Formats: sequence, C-alpha cells, structure tokens
Amino acid sequence: MAEQNPSASPDPAGSEDDVDALKAADAKDLHQAVREEGEDELDRPISSLFFSGLAAGMAIASSLIAEGALHAAIPDTPWRSVVVSLGYPIGFLVVILGRMQLFTESTITAMLPLVTKPSGWALRRTLRLWSVVLGANLIGTALAGGMIAADLLGGSELRTAMIEVSMGITELSLGATFVNAIPAGFMIAILAWSLPNAREQSFLVIFAITYVVAIGAFSHSIVGSVEAWLLLFSGEVGLGKALGGLMLPAILGNLLGGAGLFALLAHAQVRGEMTGREKN
Repeated sequence: MAEQNPSASPDPAGSEDDVDALKAADAKDLHQAVREEGEDELDRPISSLFFSGLAAGMAIASSLIAEGALHAAIPDTPWRSVVVSLGYPIGFLVVILGRMQLFTESTITAMLPLVTKPSGWALRRTLRLWSVVLGANLIGTALAGGMIAADLLGGSELRTAMIEVSMGITELSLGATFVNAIPAGFMIAILAWSLPNAREQSFLVIFAITYVVAIGAFSHSIVGSVEAWLLLFSGEVGLGKALGGLMLPAILGNLLGGAGLFALLAHAQVRGEMTGREKN
C-alpha cells in the first residue's frame, strides 16, 4: 500500500468548507436566521405558545431566587449589588437554553417577518404571539411570586432577601421605569440577534448581555413582574402600583426598545441587500 504524501495539498473543497464553518454569519445571514425563527413562532399553535410562555414565566423567577440567595449571603458593602447581579442571568440561561417562550425575546423574532413582508396576516399573527406569550409569562411570574411570598420557594430569610432586592424597582416613577426599560428591550433583542452566531459560546453571550442589564439596573418586564407580584403578595405595594406603575411601563419600554428600535435597525441594515423575492 502506498503511503500518503504528508505534503500533498488538502482537498480544496474540504478546505473551503472548513473556512466557511469558521466564518461568522454576516448581518444578512443573521437576519434570515432570526426571521425564520420568528416565522416558526408565528405558526405555532396558541396552546404551544401559552404553555411555553407559562414555563418561561415560572423559570425566569430563578433569577430573583439566585439574586436573593447572594443578597442574603453578602454583607452590606459598596460592591454588593455587583455580586448580587451575578444571579440575574440564571433565569435567562434556563429559559433561553431551554427554548421557552419569553416575551422580550419575541419582540425582534416576531417583528422581522412583519417588517420584511408586511401584511394583515403577519400583523395579526405578531399581535397574537405577543399577547399569548406575554399573558402566559405574567401568569407564570404571578405563580412564582405567590409561591415565594408564601414561603414555598426557600425559607423566610431568602424570602426577605428577595423582597429587599425587589424593592429596587419601586424607586423609579412610572415615566422613569418606561425610559429605563427601553435599553433592556434593546439589549435582549441584541441577545436574540446574536445567538445564531454564538454557537458554543451561547452560555457566555447570554450571561454577559443579561449581566449588563442587571448591573445597569435596567427594567426588564418579565423579571420585574416576578418582583412586582412578590411585592404585591407581600403587601409592600398595592395592585394599581404593581400593574400600572411597575409592570405596564416596563412592558411598553421593552417593546419600544426591542421591536421599535433594534428590530427596525436590524432590518434597515440589510434591506438594501435583500432580493425582491425575500422582500415579497
């Protein structure tokens, strides 16, 4: 048997495939990947969206649980919040890697199909997706907040720590909460946009972006709703404050930051490169 010459040139086709595999997707490829994911979400049955959103709402509470545990373990120091914020990404890691439906992530995935091929059907499906997922998320966070308030998730010391962490969202006015939620929506949309390129680094990308949201103290509607429900069920705030002063402005701000700003910018940067078939 003849020995293979180690200096022989490698297969050009194989080499080209290897190089392509190492290349990061460009903006147009990312747009297509996120848009196709959004189209799949728009086609999902209501029951699938609801139960996935319900699971996400309950699972996202692990962010507050992790923050509460760190808050309880660390003395009151100037750097306490920086360490406590390390718990914030936990819920996002569980939800996103578990492929559960989160309202703030769907602001861009559902918006791209709509702005690419505008139609009444796409608009109705987008509004259907958002309303079902948001409603399911809020039911899930209400269940989680109620269980925490009733000492069914952790002991009284952890519950107290989670209430102390949650009180931070009451420091902003309605208008300030809305404005503060815009960058959070923008950042989570960036996360959804970046994941197709993240590959094996998905864990680090999710952790890094959501940690920035945490240390920036930006208002995230779904994590914030866990906190708002907990404060409501613990008697710290009233129903009007919880719904109208904490949850609603955060939801609207996230929607503006995700769907109103980042999704439109993401589409605008590739619109000139799209073919007529992709647009119509």
